[in-house]
Amino acid sequence: MKRILVVAMLAAALGCVSTSDVGRNGAVQVSFATSAAPGTALTHVTLGANQNDTVVIGTDTIVFTEVKLVLREIEMKRVNTPACTGGDECEKFETGPVLVTLPLTPGAQQQFVLTDVPAASYNEIEFEIHEPDDDDPNDQAFIAANPDFENISIRVRGTYNGIAFEFRTDLDVEQELALSPPLVVADGTSTNVTIFVDVSTWFVVGGVLVDPSDPGVADQIEDNIENSIEAFEDPDGSGSDDDDDDDD
Repeated sequence: MKRILVVAMLAAALGCVSTSDVGRNGAVQVSFATSAAPGTALTHVTLGANQNDTVVIGTDTIVFTEVKLVLREIEMKRVNTPACTGGDECEKFETGPVLVTLPLTPGAQQQFVLTDVPAASYNEIEFEIHEPDDDDPNDQAFIAANPDFENISIRVRGTYNGIAFEFRTDLDVEQELALSPPLVVADGTSTNVTIFVDVSTWFVVGGVLVDPSDPGVADQIEDNIENSIEAFEDPDGSGSDDDDDDDD
């Protein structure tokens, strides 16, 4: 079952979805964060180690100025169903690639909205970090609007020990993120799920902060990226799951 993924304009990113957007089912705002509030339940992250735009290990420093990634094939799995295998157990939201700009400041930022989401409880969100290809008809309009991202799924800009760098990768991989507690979608309402990306771990290899421009560590960096992403129910889009108890 294919549904609609609406890409939110940045000017409206901090706003809520109106009832006219929700339709007869529900809506899910998808936000991203690179810094989670204390008390947020995350598996891989040591809260306080992530300084948003700056990572310091020993005498080495990376300052992030831009992190962008391309996603497609958003799916959400209902509670008590098998993994997404192409049947009705998962809701699919596909209109082609979406360019996401990660916030490098505290808190979460809404990037897009899933509309007409059937009322249910969902315990997993899935998507693909995607390398756009001009040979793919589904990618051609995206590449026309974002020519710098042809055959590139992630771009990072910043400085390493004061020297500017631009890291690019064509990493193309599926992400399956558990939602615990499950995300509850109700008729005529909207809620929010936050995807947390711990960019502070991306360029750390063997406990050392490495030069992102070094091709010899590219495989380790890609492994770090795959392992840095989690998701959690975040009804108010604050970047914290502390409000779970208030919603029970």
